[in-house]
Amino acid sequence: MVDCQSLPIAKIYVPIKRRGALNLDLVREIAENMLEIGQQEPILVRRDGERFVLIDGFHRLEACKALGEEKILGVLASPQDRQRALSPYESEIDILRQKTARLRRLRLTKETSGMPSSAASAPAEKQAMGIREKSPRVRESSRSKFATLAEWLAERKKDGSPT
Repeated sequence: MVDCQSLPIAKIYVPIKRRGALNLDLVREIAENMLEIGQQEPILVRRDGERFVLIDGFHRLEACKALGEEKILGVLASPQDRQRALSPYESEIDILRQKTARLRRLRLTKETSGMPSSAASAPAEKQAMGIREKSPRVRESSRSKFATLAEWLAERKKDGSPT
């Protein structure tokens, strides 16, 4: 059975990551519902010393603040609950990471399918690890034709360039 408590809003800390996901239209809608029927679902918090850290219910908390409430119904989470509770944006981030990894694999497969297998495997492996090679033109142009500084200075004098 879930044990709801009345928690002081002033003692609830909202992590910075959660603050960026604020949707004012949703807060307004929740606040209107709270005025009509009250708070139906408690927020989820964990204890951190004297304060509470919000795990779930950011928009409900903001709606209560907007209504001028000083307390909110909340559930104190156990360590197991905290590991299971993912906010909607965290699960969306995981989905995007999986999609990006899948697209990267598909792109590498497509790029390497047109090359001979021995020539394609090394660049594909390096690209998968994030290693970039310079193009041959860049490598050649970055090399100086002079072995020493003295040779370079002598060439500049021949050209009439100021040293």
